[in-house]
Amino acid sequence: MSEKSRSGVQVIARAARILSALKDHPNGQSLGELATTTGLARSTVQRIVGALLEEDYVVSSAAKEGLRLGPGISHLASAISANTAELCHQILFDLSKATGETADLSVYRKDKMIFVAQIPGTQRLITLSAVGEVFPMATTANGRACLAMLPRNSALELAAREFDAKGQVIDTEAFSKILDAISDSKLAYDREENNEGVIATGFAFTNWSNEMYAISVPVPSSRFERNRAEIDAAVLNARDRVLSLFSDPAVDDS
Repeated sequence: MSEKSRSGVQVIARAARILSALKDHPNGQSLGELATTTGLARSTVQRIVGALLEEDYVVSSAAKEGLRLGPGISHLASAISANTAELCHQILFDLSKATGETADLSVYRKDKMIFVAQIPGTQRLITLSAVGEVFPMATTANGRACLAMLPRNSALELAAREFDAKGQVIDTEAFSKILDAISDSKLAYDREENNEGVIATGFAFTNWSNEMYAISVPVPSSRFERNRAEIDAAVLNARDRVLSLFSDPAVDDS
């Protein structure tokens, strides 16, 4: 790599560090505070921030005369959100091929899971859900996976509302243990709690705009247990690929 190329990569990495710092400080930071947060020289921060201001990726904050993320970031985030299904398509395809089962992608919206993409399985008996269909959180693998990523109190309150809407009372301690198990194993399950005869396995992740998504594999209960090890391994492999795909672009290169 040429010296010019290395310099260009370094500038991008430093800009990413500045944007990440502002993401973590929504009330804004001054140039000096950004230099401290990122570990970069103030002159370097000032030069990069100047370029980011021109593109509206950063704006001046009236409060404390600092800097905040600008509308340019929101426009990028919208494009990323729209492209998440497209970016995950090959992973969904490979997951379906590896298991022979349907692979679903859903997004967390307004305390519900909405299916946004699907690759049908190749088995004679498969489970399918329409894109755009809405599913609950507390009784689905994809919903539980997202709940496990939320602050625990918020997750339990959301689950309790779903149980209450069905005239049921949530066992908070038992449900909290389910979320603990998901956090530990990285996999969520529903065992016919949402649809009789269907067991699903899934995991959750966030894209670059911090939206929560989940990938799940619904399987007819008649063959789930005998194929569980294979399915779990394929789902965990898909999880590794997704996390790599949406990893933080910020680089620790000073």
